[in-house]
Order: sequence, then C-alpha cells, then structure tokens
Amino acid sequence: MPETVAAPQPDAGGSAAAPGRRPAGAAAREPGAATVLETLRQLDSGPRGLTEDQAELRQARTGANVLPAYREASWPRMFLRSLRDPFTGVLLCLGLVSAAVASWGTAGVILLLVAVSCALRASGEHRADRSTAALRGLVAGTATVLRRRGEDDAPHARELPVDELVPGDVIRLGPGDLVPADVRLLRSHGLTVHQAVLTGESAPVPKDATGAMAGGGFDSRELCFQGSAVASGSASAVVVATAGRTRLAATHGGRGPAVSRREPSAFDRSVQGISWILIRFMLLTPPLVLMANAALRDRGLETLPFAVAVAVGMTPEMLPVVVTACLARGAALLARGHRVIVKRLPALHDLGAMDVLCLDKTGTLTQDRPVYDRAVDSEGRDDPEVLRWAAVNAWWTLQLAELPAPDALDEALLDAADEDDCTACDGVTAVPFDPVRRLATAVVRTPGRLGVHTLVVKGAPEAVLERCDLTDEERARLLARAAGYADEGLRVLAIATADIPHARIRPGRGAHVSLPHDRTRTDERGLTCRGFVTLRDALAPTAGDALKVLIDRGVAVRILTGDHPGNAVRACRDLGVPVGPDAVLTADRIDALSDAELTEAASRVAVFARCAPEHKARVVAALRADGHTVGYLGDGVNDLPALRTADVGIAPRDAVAVARETADVVLAEKDLTAVGHAITAGRHAGGNITAYLHVTLSSNLGNVIAMLAAGLLLPFLPMLPAQVLAQNLCFDAAQLAFARDRPHPAVLRRPTVLRPRALLRFIVGFGALNAVADLATFGVLALALHGPDALDDEAVFHSGWFTENLVTQALVMLLLRTGRLRAEGGAAGPVGWAAGALTAAGLLLPLSPLGSPLGLTPLPALYYVLLASVLALYAAGLMAVRARQRSR
Repeated sequence: MPETVAAPQPDAGGSAAAPGRRPAGAAAREPGAATVLETLRQLDSGPRGLTEDQAELRQARTGANVLPAYREASWPRMFLRSLRDPFTGVLLCLGLVSAAVASWGTAGVILLLVAVSCALRASGEHRADRSTAALRGLVAGTATVLRRRGEDDAPHARELPVDELVPGDVIRLGPGDLVPADVRLLRSHGLTVHQAVLTGESAPVPKDATGAMAGGGFDSRELCFQGSAVASGSASAVVVATAGRTRLAATHGGRGPAVSRREPSAFDRSVQGISWILIRFMLLTPPLVLMANAALRDRGLETLPFAVAVAVGMTPEMLPVVVTACLARGAALLARGHRVIVKRLPALHDLGAMDVLCLDKTGTLTQDRPVYDRAVDSEGRDDPEVLRWAAVNAWWTLQLAELPAPDALDEALLDAADEDDCTACDGVTAVPFDPVRRLATAVVRTPGRLGVHTLVVKGAPEAVLERCDLTDEERARLLARAAGYADEGLRVLAIATADIPHARIRPGRGAHVSLPHDRTRTDERGLTCRGFVTLRDALAPTAGDALKVLIDRGVAVRILTGDHPGNAVRACRDLGVPVGPDAVLTADRIDALSDAELTEAASRVAVFARCAPEHKARVVAALRADGHTVGYLGDGVNDLPALRTADVGIAPRDAVAVARETADVVLAEKDLTAVGHAITAGRHAGGNITAYLHVTLSSNLGNVIAMLAAGLLLPFLPMLPAQVLAQNLCFDAAQLAFARDRPHPAVLRRPTVLRPRALLRFIVGFGALNAVADLATFGVLALALHGPDALDDEAVFHSGWFTENLVTQALVMLLLRTGRLRAEGGAAGPVGWAAGALTAAGLLLPLSPLGSPLGLTPLPALYYVLLASVLALYAAGLMAVRARQRSR
C-alpha cells in the first residue's frame, strides 16, 4: 500500500513548516532517498495541494509551465542569413568586380538578382515558421489540479491549463492523460505509463508510489515525466519540476533546438562543391581572356570589361533565384495539398536526395496497440479454449473492477473472442491486473457445475507458471516455448485455471473485499496450465503500401527502436519487408563496434533494437559517413540526437514540442504516406534544379570556350559586353520556367542528388559539344557570307553569333531537361514555351529597333538556312550523347 502521508503543520506564513527547507519550487532531483513526506516538505506543499495565493506567487517566480520555445527569426534576419549562401556569394563577388570596372549595368542586374533570391528564400522560411507556430497552438492541454481558496478550506479538483502548473501542485492522473510536468507519485492504483517519447519503449512501464526516489532516472518507479502518457490505472502526484527544469527540457539543454550546431546537410555539401567549381571558372576566365588578347592581339586593359562579361556569362546569375523558386513552390504545394510543412527550404532537396530513411517502429509501422495472433495449448497446438478462458478473465476483471480501466491486451482478447463465450459464465469476483504481481485473476461460476467455481489466471508466463502444478522440467520447457514466441516478436500471456470450492469464495465487488491478498496467494497455487495466447503489434493501415513505394523509389528503410528486436523484425515481416538473421543489431553490439565497423555494418543491417538516443544518433552518423543521404522520422525526446544528426529531420504534428521544432519537416500525421509525398515533391524540385544546372552550365561553358577561341582568331572582340549582358538576361529569364516544370516520371525512381563531380563531367562534355556548334557557326559566317558581310564586319558577326547562341540555348533547354513535351491539348509545358520565347528573341532582336543600340544588324536569309543545318546537326549530336549517357 502507498505510504501514509501526514500533512505538515502550517507556519505563520500559511505554508508548511519545514526546518532547513529549500526555496519553494525546488525539486528533489538529486540522487539519494527521498520519501513522499520529505518531497512534500522540500516543495513546501502537502497532500491537499496549494492555495490559490501560493500558486500565484510561485508562478511569478518560476514562470509558465511551457517548454523553452525555439525563437523564430524575423523576416529581416532571415533575409540577411540568406546572404551566406555560397551561390549568392559568387554573384556578390561578380557584382563587386563589375562595379570596380565601371560595368554598372552588369553590377545592377547581379545585385537585383541577389536581392530577389534572398527575398524569396526569407519569405518561404518565414511562412513555414508561421505555419509551425500555428501547429503548436493545436496541442494545448489541461490537467486536474487540487487547489484551495484559503489555508483552512477543503481542496477542490479543477481543470487548469498545463501552463499554470507550479512545483508543489497536487494533480490527479487517469487513463489517457498526458503527464503535464515531472511529478512524484503520492498514491497509485495499477498505474502504467507510456514513456515511448522519452525512452523509445513501446510497452507501458509500471509505476507505483511506494519507496523512495533513487537517482531520478526514467526507470524510477515513483516518478513520472513530462511527455509520457498514462496507459492504465490512476494516481495522485505532486509536481516536482516544470518548464525548463523538467527532464524533457534537460534532454535538449533547456534552450531550444537551435543550440546544437548541425552538420552540413546533403544540400549544403552539394552547394559548396558546385560553388567552388563556379568560383574556379570565374577566377580563371578573366586572366585567360586578358592574357590571350594581350599576347595575340596586343589589346590590354580595354578588354577588362569584356573579360568580366565572359566571367558573368560563365556564372549562372539566376541560380539562387531558380533554386529558391523550385524549393519554395514545392514546399507551398506540399503544405496546401498534403499538410506537410517544410521549415527549412533546402530540406526539400534533401528529401529528394534521401536514399535511407530511419524511423521508429511504434506509431509508424505499427499502431500503439496489440492484436490477437493465436492461442495454443501447453504442447503448442492451436486451441480455441485457451482464447476463451483468456477472454473470460479479461471480461470479468473489467466488469467487476471498482474503477474499470480497460487494458490494451484485454481489449485485443475481447475483440478476438466471442462475447457469448465470455457471458456464458457468471462472474463472482476478480483481482485486476497488478504490475507488481503481473497477474489478473477472475473467479467465475459455470452453469451446471454446483459447488465449484473456476479460478482463471492470466498474466506474464513467469508469474503464471510458477503457480502451476508442474515439474521443474515441464516449467522450463514451457518457459522456453514462451521465450521462443517472444523472440518472434509476439507478446505472450500464459493462461491457467483451477477448480475451487464455493465455500472459499465470498462474492462481492472489489479485490480487497471479496478476495484478500492472503487468500489469493493460497488459491493461486496448484493451477493447471491451459496454454498461451500470443499477440502482435497492430500494423499501421498504410505502412505496407508506403514501404513498397519507398523501396521502389530507391529509399532503404532502417528501423531504430528501443523495443525488443523480435518485435521490430516481426513488424517488418508482416509488412512484407524481408529481414535476414544477420540484419539485426542490438545496442550492446553497437557499443562493441568502432565507428568504421559500424559504418560498414549499417549498410546491411535493417533493424537496430534496444537503442538509446545516443545509439540512434550514432547509426545515423554512420550511414552518412558511408555516403548516404539520411532522413530520420521521430516524435520523441529520445529522437532528438538523431533528428539533429540526419540530413533531414522529420516529425509529425503531435510530436513533443522540442522534436517538432528541431525537425526540418513537419507532417500532419505520423504516416509514411506523407513522407512519400514529401519525397516526390523533393525529387520534382531536385530534378528541376539539376536540369537547370545541366542546361545553363553546359551552355555557358560552351560559350566561354567559343569566346576564347574567337578572341584569338578575330581582330575585334567576338561580342560586346552589352550584348553578353543582353544574351544572359534573355537566357536567365527563360530559365525561370524550370521552377514550374514537371520532370519526367523516371526522376522519381531514384534520389536526385547534386553531385559536383558528376555535374562537372556533364558540363564539360556537353559544353564542348556546344562550343563545336559555335565554331561551326563561325565557319558558316566565314564561308557563306562575302564582301561587306564577311567576318571582318563586326556587326554581322556579333548578330550572327548572338542569334545562334540564343537558339542553341533554347534547343538545349528542350533536349537536356528532365521532363517531356506535353501532348495534352498541344501544350508544351513551361519550359517549351520559354524555349520558344527565347528562340523568338534570338531571331527578332537583331531586326527590332533594340538591335541598333546593342550593336546588332539584320542578317541575310542565307545565314538562317545554313544556321538551320548547323542546329539540326547539333540537335542530333545532343540526342546521341544524351542517349549514350543514359545507357551508361
């Protein structure tokens, strides 16, 4: 029975006197023994709770009972933070160089693009923060608190918002309640608590008020922690810690998720690699242009504006804008269509690049409830009578309980059994499940059997079998059989019965009236073992189909759970995911592996069981070290280290607040189907970004090569700086269409990763092909045009190359994109329309009134005929190289 608590006598100030007491609100958190009375004295409280005045004073000192919230950055702060993006840094450098050489037009355009990109990114992330703040408002709750008007008044139970709780408050807990703060139990009755969000354990943990606190750990039976939930039973408890002083807050340092610096994600690493490629080209191009013109054409610093224009031509000015627009549009569509909020825009790319998803089992692959599997006799044969007796026990322990509290296991048994079988017997008395005894006992009367009742016992195999009339060998054999079922991921209940005379039972309601514990111990001996009932975790309805979609799209799934390895393996097999015997690793084996050994093992192991938070984070880090882009789906405090370590952290809306704020992506529900939608959006955005980079960088590199060659061959600059700028503006405006393109379905079948080395190989190959087309255009201009229209005519050369450049870039947009021309209704899609507009600009601009200020002139009709031949050969070459690349 719980310890009897005497109320401390009030002192002159109206609070309990306690010599040497600590300030009000200080919790007994240090290791060592602290009885209920000592805890109440340390908190200046009593079993009747606090008065309203005392609670008001304490809240003024301790503050509201809310976790330290992540401080949302303002829009201007987000704008300035966007300037640290490496792509933006490249453009800023070019803008400053352009301004230094008095190329004000180029500098102005570049700075405008930088401002637009930063504004787009800041706006998208600001909207995500506001959406997440709205989600946090949906999870407010209340608690049942004992409060008194005055010192001499009787306490009254009131429902108060959890943020009004203070240390010393006495609260009541019942089935389904969330524990609103860290509490010390005063009284309890059959209390079990779900601590999955704190420890990862899927099964409820028994708690009771007897004894003293020792260390204050999660395994302390006298303590319940904020974030856990009552599974069964009832209790009264005193609040020992609130807000940032709880264990929930201590897990993340008490200052919010922004404290821990995260490692660069897949997007960050890709951006850095590509930025360095661009920086090298940018730094190398102007000196080459200057040296070539000075050595071969005796032209000096007057070519510096042209050299800067060439460098600008190599750098994709629209890169930050296109990348941000692709990500922002994908994030907006996810939020509207699937209620998935992307808090950090680059995380959408990481979702598309993800090839490993780590997740917990409970609540994701399985529901947090068991379902009936099978009933077997003591020889392992199917026996429906075992299920009948188990259901009879569950029915009458519930019906005859003083405070009916249905248990998840009992509900599963009653769902599987026939209700007529349960009611065929008359209940006499019952002792509900006791976490200490690990048994539930019912006594029933079977019609037709006079003078004899049946005692039905259900519970843990060890507790039931020790009460059965068995030899040591038989008991060991049955325990081994039960252990085998447990290793298969099943929960096991043993069922035993005994006949007892009617005279030994005093009918009534409640264990302590009709069947005292001393008599229970006498009657629960010499039982006959009926067999075992096994239960398994109920599968999440959408988990099987969602897993198949993930696997088909090249995403490997890793289970990281604090549960028994057999439970995780069983869930995987039930969902159709094969798991071999060597594909399971437990925490003790993880501890025995070095980082290099774990990196090697993580690529083949599918289930990591008995994991503590540090194990989960270490496994995620090992997968990343092996070159994988890793996502982690978690909702508890025990998932925080892994959420921070992963490339992209994912949490459902009903996750604990700190996990939700740490995550990069927030789901409306903890459902793998939503993750599949997020991956699809990420691959759409990543595919469009990749297509843009392929098109613009290969075209730009080809142009730079051609410009260098023309600068060596021609007596004049191959293109005027104003013409280079106008060409870049036309091309950049057209490429905004990539943000709205729909990629080819093949893009969804594999992760879309921006790999700098692969990108460099691509742009070098296709850039060289583009340069060949430019040089062929030079040949056309040299061989087909004579007299005043020959190569010595600067305006003709500039106009011919200007037109060819824009038309070839439009061709590249169509042939190197990841999507396809749409046939529905004759629509070509946004990229098709943009390519058409770019072609029109190339053909019409030299003929328009704007051509003369740019130094362009109309071209003869023969040039367009020859240009069409060059473009046809160029298109054939592009398609041949593209087909070869895809086959490889």
